[in-house]
Amino acid sequence: MSETSKIRRRSFLKGAAATLALPVIVREGVIARNGKPGANDRIVIANIGVGGMGRNHIRPDSAALCDVDENHLAEAAKRVTEGTPALYRDYRRILERKDIDAVTIATPDHWHALMTVHACQAGKHVLCEKPTAKTILEGRAMVNAARHYRRVVQINAQGRSHPNARLACNYVRNGMLGRIQRVDIWHPPNFRPDTWGEPQRVPSTLDWDMWLGPAPWAPYHPKRCHFHFRWFMDYGGGFLRDRGNHALSIVSWLTDNDGYRGRVTVEASGTEFREGSFDVPATLHVKWEFQDPEWTLTWTQPGTPNPRFPGDWGATYTGDRDVLVVLAGDGGCDVEQKAKDYKPPSDGFHAFESPGHFQNWLDCIRTGEKPVMDVEIGHHVVTLCNLGNIAWRLGRKVVFDFSTERFVDDPVADRFLHEPYRSPWSLSGF
Repeated sequence: MSETSKIRRRSFLKGAAATLALPVIVREGVIARNGKPGANDRIVIANIGVGGMGRNHIRPDSAALCDVDENHLAEAAKRVTEGTPALYRDYRRILERKDIDAVTIATPDHWHALMTVHACQAGKHVLCEKPTAKTILEGRAMVNAARHYRRVVQINAQGRSHPNARLACNYVRNGMLGRIQRVDIWHPPNFRPDTWGEPQRVPSTLDWDMWLGPAPWAPYHPKRCHFHFRWFMDYGGGFLRDRGNHALSIVSWLTDNDGYRGRVTVEASGTEFREGSFDVPATLHVKWEFQDPEWTLTWTQPGTPNPRFPGDWGATYTGDRDVLVVLAGDGGCDVEQKAKDYKPPSDGFHAFESPGHFQNWLDCIRTGEKPVMDVEIGHHVVTLCNLGNIAWRLGRKVVFDFSTERFVDDPVADRFLHEPYRSPWSLSGF
């Protein structure tokens, strides 16, 4: 690989916005201004991406709404009952406003990093939908931006704010399973494509060029955007990155793996779709093998529910003393009764009791503390998801070093750390 084509890991960032000055991102720990509001100050919030999950972030007093689909905007505006929100199709207009303190981002995955970095640079706190980022270097840029500009960035993998996840965490982290040997996640397969047909005319209500943003240009088709973007590697990453961001967040929390800085070996196998244009795998099995301590994590699509405590998707935690099943990992998390009945000792581990994911974000904006799903944790978790997809796309085993955030002696795999952006959008110079 030539020197010009290597992905460099410097700590500055070139932005894309013609109307937005994007200063340099430097390494973590550099002092920046502290702009958190006081305890009694109203936090003025705007919402970027208001279809799908984005509808859930709209508040009665949201100051502004942004979406590239005018139908989404019109429907979202009805949810604002206190005042009249400003409506935008370009998120940069929101970031220019000095009266807005924080933004929620609920766009397709390929926009998360750019919007989060730009928001931090504009002085806004961020609640970003899962999955955290589309690529590994995007995730690192998001962390660097949050730290340099001292913004609170919460990833909306809300399982860590669920009471049942907290009870499961107390049970596992206090040694009730003994030493964890393996965690096995089962999940339904990715959606299958149906009749695709020819590209269609872009609806007059949709800014298709802005929807694509940094992603490669592609002709419009309704099965390519909105919900179905998940089944394209250019915008999503299948259920492994979508629901996997939830499931692996809970796994990382329960196994105390958030701070893992060692090496992990990843291999994946799966089948491709034989029809349609979806390019995520039709079936998928991923295995991650960790070191120091040694334990194994797997993801299987389609997987078989554990008969001990069956559910649509979940994970079986196997220790050298016992087994625990945890279902889902988002707003519908559940766990076996023995974890619900368990009372940790006073001097034992007590998982953080969140007041609710959104409220935790607001509380941390006021206090300056890190939220329960801080962007650094989100970056670590989604890296595991991305590693699984990379191993599948390469068709072979890879070894990743979390301390360097690089593959071990594998320049071909390193090319997947980031993907080029479509001009004029840019997130480069790492």
